[in-house]
Amino acid sequence: MPEILIPLMLLKASLSELVQSAMAQRFKVDIPSIEFQETPKEFEGDITIVVFPMLRYIKGNPAEIARYLGEYVLTHAPEIAEFNVIKGFLNLSLKDSAYIRFFNSIRENHEFGIQKTSSEDAIMVEYSSPNTNKPLHLGHIRNILLGYSVSEILKASGKKVYKTQIINDRGIHICKSMLAWQRFGNGETPESTGVKGDKLVGNYYVKYDQLYKQQVSELKTPGHSEEDAKKNAPILLEAQDMLRQWESGDPKTVELWTMMNNWVYDGFERTYKHLGVDFDTYYYESQTYLLGKAFVSEGLKKGVFLKKEDGSVWCDLTDEGLDEKIVLRADGTAVYMTQDIGTAIQRKKDYPDVEGMVYTVGNEQDYHFKVLFLILKKLGFSWAENLYHLSYGMVDLPSGKMKSREGTVVDADDLIVEMTDTARDISKELGKLEGYSEEERERIFKMIGLGALKYFILKVDPKKRILFDPKESVDFQGNTGPFIQYTYARIQAILRKAEFDFAVDSRVQQLDEKEKDLIKQLEIFPELVQQAAHNYSPALIANYSYDLVKFFNSFYQSIPILGAESEDQRIFRVQLSKAVGLTIKNALKLLGITVPERM
Repeated sequence: MPEILIPLMLLKASLSELVQSAMAQRFKVDIPSIEFQETPKEFEGDITIVVFPMLRYIKGNPAEIARYLGEYVLTHAPEIAEFNVIKGFLNLSLKDSAYIRFFNSIRENHEFGIQKTSSEDAIMVEYSSPNTNKPLHLGHIRNILLGYSVSEILKASGKKVYKTQIINDRGIHICKSMLAWQRFGNGETPESTGVKGDKLVGNYYVKYDQLYKQQVSELKTPGHSEEDAKKNAPILLEAQDMLRQWESGDPKTVELWTMMNNWVYDGFERTYKHLGVDFDTYYYESQTYLLGKAFVSEGLKKGVFLKKEDGSVWCDLTDEGLDEKIVLRADGTAVYMTQDIGTAIQRKKDYPDVEGMVYTVGNEQDYHFKVLFLILKKLGFSWAENLYHLSYGMVDLPSGKMKSREGTVVDADDLIVEMTDTARDISKELGKLEGYSEEERERIFKMIGLGALKYFILKVDPKKRILFDPKESVDFQGNTGPFIQYTYARIQAILRKAEFDFAVDSRVQQLDEKEKDLIKQLEIFPELVQQAAHNYSPALIANYSYDLVKFFNSFYQSIPILGAESEDQRIFRVQLSKAVGLTIKNALKLLGITVPERM
């Protein structure tokens, strides 16, 4: 019989073989799979085998079968200390030596839970994908943090990952900002004003909207409806004409478009740097919006699409429970669906090893992506089976909904500054960071503020809507980023105070329950990373981090570490603290959060 191995993933595999062998000997049946559960806290045990699913293959009393399996496992598995049976549940308790052995195998592993890239097939994750008529705002922040974190989690699970975005740099929205700058800008630039490029362009988008509304109001006279006024406002007609000039390649229009977009790109990059996120590749809508038209022609030949009398092209998805979707207008111009079809195919051409794509886009686009993925499958692309829409809910503020045109959005850069300021105010209130230099304090304030922002957003399941409260997110107690960062810093303080060599092997043979609880929590981290990758869910990592910190604080408050009775206990408990610190650091890194060594 093979030796039972730890951690739990390997232990489950070995126990499965053992239980299958026992059932084959006693009942002459082959049980294809064994169901495990974590033992409920109210019962003794570390791991539970569920007998009820086995009753599909054999007849008998579940409790009696569980007792038979318990005796068999106890005899054949040296890592099992004892068992108990509750109805059809077999609860197994591990020997202290099993915990110690597992812990010794990971205690110096700085990459514990993080796998090296082992997959030849890559995944491309798209996130951010902003418009170039305004700066990034709080809604973008949720998108960016989700996409970045999912990319890091997928990498940690062993996948090869490309991070990308498509920048929406064409269309009527950018022409509106361009037109307003022509009218009111007097040649000002980011350099001449000291205003960040994306903010400057966004200001002109707001100016355009103000003038547009004024003109609509003036046009609303007896005999003219509001709808007519909205369609015929002079500044809108000018913007539409400017778009036509851009599409026809008018040199002056293209020059203005290039200049203002470059201002915005520079502004975006500065925000990404502040947020601590990055990208491997960029796509631009101005370069991709015509890509899908060739595949519409191909789809017509294959019968995937149909052409109507007016010349427009559609995909009939009624058999799939959806509706008809236009893929080409009657005048031959592309729609967003056409562009997205072409962009997906182009990405596969650019990166042949990509076998899956993740689109981080708000839940208002759920239907769009159902249609996109289905059309790509109908066009015969096998990789379309591996497309995933990482759908997420809106971010609300206590003050209400944000509106870009009215200039009432929460600017991403302003929010980062506000988070740093909030961290500074709360830290001073609590008397933390006294004795640090001004430069050290400011660096830590920013680390705490960004950690609070990222954790608050990522701890929530992506599909749920968020009410974001900056002050609540910077609380140093409860399920927050600063609470976890503070615990990490506390662990580093313990390591600094340990004035003995704790790199040596300890001879500890018996463990306190609090020590075992911590080791159990460490054990599940590798499996949890895989689970988070499978579910595209940073929330699993965030809430695991919080649980680990709670277990550590219970351990810290219940039993002495540096003041333990024996040298072996002191060595073991400092080693355990260090391993917890490393795991916190690794987990938070997957969320894009850095940890302070002092706090």
